[in-house]
Amino acid sequence: MEILLKYFSEFTSKQIEQFGALEALYQEWNQKINVISRKDIDSLYERHVLHSLSIAAAFEWVPRTSVIDIGCGGGFPGIPLAIFYPEVKFHLVDSIAKKLTVVKSIAESIGLKNLTTQHARAESIQERKFDFAVSRAVAPLKELCAWSKPLLKSPNQALPGNLAPGLICLKGGDLNEEIQESGARPRIMRVKDLFAEPLFEDKYILYLPK
Repeated sequence: MEILLKYFSEFTSKQIEQFGALEALYQEWNQKINVISRKDIDSLYERHVLHSLSIAAAFEWVPRTSVIDIGCGGGFPGIPLAIFYPEVKFHLVDSIAKKLTVVKSIAESIGLKNLTTQHARAESIQERKFDFAVSRAVAPLKELCAWSKPLLKSPNQALPGNLAPGLICLKGGDLNEEIQESGARPRIMRVKDLFAEPLFEDKYILYLPK
């Protein structure tokens, strides 16, 4: 938890309470369902929560923004972002039902009112449009682009104060081949420029407007 306060100083008391509760909740759930790697659970706040919050450090979303988390797994980046942005609506989607069981339970335990879930593949969702799609280590950029494009609002529907609707994904390693194969030209930001931790040396945020 301390590593979050190293980089964010304006959390409300409720946010501090919500973030602080995550470790025990994930440890409890991880004993039942392996939603987080065993080697990562002891560094939950750095590897998962802070990494998720790099999106919040890089982008500022206005109230009423809607965000879909594609392939949310155990709730990253969606849950940390929903805590950070209580006036933004988050819809977490995954094809594995038991992972959404974890997400719903944790969201309920910490009192998140701005988060919904859906058991589905992103490419099967047709009934809703969102301002942004986020994703963390789910699929190659080419696939993420194809899945997210139909889910995003058109550029002229951008809320005042927001960037154009688009895909924001967290990626790691050498991305040259993946970006080339996607045919996309994303804006690339280094997480290390936001959080000076060795873990983030090869971590990136990619933003691709619709």
